[in-house]
Amino acid sequence: MLKLLRRTLTGICLAVCAIILALGLGTFVPRPLFGVEPGKDAPLVPADGRRILVLSNPIHTDIALPADPDVLEAFGFISDAGLDLDYPGVFWVAFGWGGRSFYIETPTWGDLKPGPVIDALTWDASVMHVRRTGDIRLDLDSVRELYLSEQQFNELVVDIKASFQANDKGAPQAIPDGAYDAHDIFFPAVGGFNALMGCNTWTAVMLRRAGLKTGLWTPLPVMLDWSLDLHNGI
Repeated sequence: MLKLLRRTLTGICLAVCAIILALGLGTFVPRPLFGVEPGKDAPLVPADGRRILVLSNPIHTDIALPADPDVLEAFGFISDAGLDLDYPGVFWVAFGWGGRSFYIETPTWGDLKPGPVIDALTWDASVMHVRRTGDIRLDLDSVRELYLSEQQFNELVVDIKASFQANDKGAPQAIPDGAYDAHDIFFPAVGGFNALMGCNTWTAVMLRRAGLKTGLWTPLPVMLDWSLDLHNGI
């Protein structure tokens, strides 16, 4: 009995150490390892760049783009689907990728149910969540400003748009009755979802394709935030 207990405790300790090591390497090892993505410039200082925001809570991140004319045009299919982005008072359009069951069925922690949690930990279809917002306070801990060149910004727009799943006619189609309120909408997304390669790793991929460096594996918002500080000097 004591031998079994020792083996169990040893296994638990090894598993905890492996998780800690993976999280540490995921944050401190940069991706890409050398330089930035081919053809991408280094991030710009505020005076020279276009501003985007990374919005976070303890488990999830969104990328917010300014509601500028070129952004509204690029994502015109969202307005066509019923969420008018050219709406009075809209300053930002926030995009997030995640698991369909958990994302749609859990608008608040009070709505948490076992089924969506199991789907998130195993495999689930993915969705894109879009929210139009007013002005966002930049002094909040949950808000991070980043500045991109025009080329980087345009690349980010292209890659976010490519995350939406197109229907047979080539245009994304909104998920009926999926919205939380009058200011958001859901669409089917490209790829499958699980907790190891989830919403925050999607955010990291989008930022890397725009020319930033992130950690090798950043499943949590705090890891993504630390890696942006560590590998970009921003």
